[in-house]
Order: sequence, then structure tokens, then C-alpha cells
Amino acid sequence: MTEQVTIIGAGIVGICCALSLQERSIPVRLIDRGEPGQETSFGNAGVVSPWSIIPQAVPGIWKKLPQMLLDPKSALSVRTSFWPKMIPWGMRFLGKSDEGSVREVSDAMEILCRPSIDLYRRHLQGTGHEDLIADSYYIHAFRNPEEADLDGLGYLIRREKGGELERVDGTELRHLEPALSEEFKAAIVIKGQARATSPGRLGAVLAEKARAQGAEFVRSEVTKLTRNEEGNWQIATLQNTLHARQVVLAAGVWSADLLRPLGLSVPLVAERGYHVEFPSPSAVLNNSIMDVDAKVVASSMQGGLRVAGTAEFGSVDAPADPRKEKILIDQAKSLVPDLNTEEAQFWMGRRPSFPDSLPAIGPLDGKDGLYAAFGHSHYGLMMAPKTGELVADLMSDRSPNINLDPFLLARF
Repeated sequence: MTEQVTIIGAGIVGICCALSLQERSIPVRLIDRGEPGQETSFGNAGVVSPWSIIPQAVPGIWKKLPQMLLDPKSALSVRTSFWPKMIPWGMRFLGKSDEGSVREVSDAMEILCRPSIDLYRRHLQGTGHEDLIADSYYIHAFRNPEEADLDGLGYLIRREKGGELERVDGTELRHLEPALSEEFKAAIVIKGQARATSPGRLGAVLAEKARAQGAEFVRSEVTKLTRNEEGNWQIATLQNTLHARQVVLAAGVWSADLLRPLGLSVPLVAERGYHVEFPSPSAVLNNSIMDVDAKVVASSMQGGLRVAGTAEFGSVDAPADPRKEKILIDQAKSLVPDLNTEEAQFWMGRRPSFPDSLPAIGPLDGKDGLYAAFGHSHYGLMMAPKTGELVADLMSDRSPNINLDPFLLARF
């Protein structure tokens, strides 16, 4: 019998790793302190985008950062106590913002994002919940029509890679999205997209599929990862110690804490994101909409209309900033004037972010049997299914037939 693989972390990445390993007849065990798929990816804006292949660091971003940091309503904030960690991370981030770096990172992002819709549909097949992935456009809406430029670097790269993009004026935009504010004078419509109609439900359904196929789920918090003299991994949890020959570390931002005692210090930070969801919105969006000025994304979901965004850098365990709720509600109302904002549900999660917007995927040098699958930044929902495929290929001795160097942790 094939030996069981243990996956630390049952978020959307860990679940997709489990499903792909099972497809290769490899049994799996997942360990997580919470319910599967209900942590970071639960609060996602829902965009499943083969064309979300532009990193966060882009040319000219350094000019915008001071203004964003000084504006209390901006999408970017840094907690005061976090600045000592933020500065070295930020310098690495800015070091990747030239056009050459953006194009290199985009090539790597494309590997992970392009097959996302097809892979999700394959995983959902037969679950009875195939409607959790719905065809959609991704609409980037602009108040200043001059900024809606198809020749801007991000849109240009997408078009060069075969993306179907269209610029529309305010009238055409209102035809696509009648509920959208008339303040928006133009938009870039990115076609060939999809959206998750409930990211939390998606995680739960796929976890249940893995369970039905024999996956073992252990509800516990992992406190330490060590290697014994026989070369096996010991996984200490709050309840007991588990053992495994092969381990996939898919614990998101918490992965860094488990690697530190092994002598691996990684530039992974908690980039905290927030959302508000309106259960009785009285307005519907047909597609996923990004307010380019506010850097928030709105999407109609099974639970109501959700507006998600912001990048708050702070410690993993810092409490949510309650001021973000009003800011997001105001931004939601600015996007959709007729929105009923009663009973708003406020949420905060922690994106695991590396400076180059790429995750760590693959074997860890000198740590036989330990594989990385974490650090997916803003793109976890898109990148999870292909990450699972790559991890499963590596662990079943199949050649993924792509260059994995951009994803190796050793790049840092």
C-alpha cells in the first residue's frame, strides 16, 4: 500500500493538494485547527481568474506608496509595531517592481492561474455543487476614463498572453452592470473568467469530497515540526504527536513559524484582508467588479453582496481594526448606490505574502520528505488547484514538465 502523505493545513491549497494526491492513488491526512476551507480563502472576493497574473509590485508603485500610507481610507496600512519587519520586506518588494521582474513573475503566475477554472470544475464534478464556479467577467471600473488604458503594462501583458480584454465607456458599463454607480466613466472588461459563488462553501464541498475518498481529517493545532533520527517527521499538536515520512506544509502564513525551528527563516508576512458582506443587498452584480481607485472587489454571492479588499500589514495575532468596517461599507455604497447596507457582516483574514507575489511550492533543501505549498498572497483561490497538481506530481515522481525554480523557497 502507498504510504500516507500528511498535509499541514486544510485551507483551499491543502484541500486541492489532497484531491490531486488522491487522483494519483496516494492516501492523505490533513491537520488543521479549524474547519476545512474556512480560514483565509473563506473571505476571498471570489474571483477565479486565469488572467490574475500581474504581481502586486509594478513600475511606479513607489510613487504611490507614501500617499496610500498617509490616507486612513486607503487600501494599504501598516501597524506601527510591524514597521521593523515591514521595511526589509518592502525593500524586497520594491526590488521586484521593474518591468523585467514583473514580466518574469507574470510568466510564473500564469502557470498557476491559467488552468484554475478547468481544475475547479474537475474537482467539483459529481459533487452536486458544480454551480459554485460560475462564468463571469472581471470588470476593472474607473472613475477617470483616461486611466482605463489597454496599453497599461498589466493589461498589455494579459493581451500578449492571449487574454481577451475590452475597454467600455460608462454607458456600456451600465448596460453590463445596471447597479453600478454612474461615477464610473469607463472600464476594462477581462473576459474568460469565473467566480466562486461562495468561497467558504467551495472549500467545504471539496473537503467533503476528499473525506468521501478516504482522506483523514485531524482537528488540532500543529505546534512543532521536527525530524527524528530515522528521517521521519514528528508533528507535535496540542493533543498528541503524529508521525509521517512525507509532509506537505500548506499552513499559509503560519508556515513560517513551523519552519523557523528547522533553521529556515522566510520573508513571509501576514497581509491582512477584510471584507463586508450584505445578506439582503437589494442590488445584484452580474460579474466581479474591482473599484480601481479604492482597490476593493465586489461580487454577488450565495450569502449576499460581498466587498473585499485592503492590505493591512501587521502581526498574525493582532485583532481586527474595527475602523475598516465603516471604510468598506462606505466604499460598497460608493460602488453600488442602491445597496442595502443593513446587517453588514465584517470579517478579517490573513494572506500569506512573499515580496514577489509568488508562493513556495516544492521540496525543501536538506529537509527530505518536506514539501512547501504556501505563500499565495492575493491569489490563493486562483493558484490552489494547480499548486495541488504540482505537489502531487512531485510526490508521485511525475515530472511536472515546467520550470519550478520561481517557486522554490531557496529563491530567497
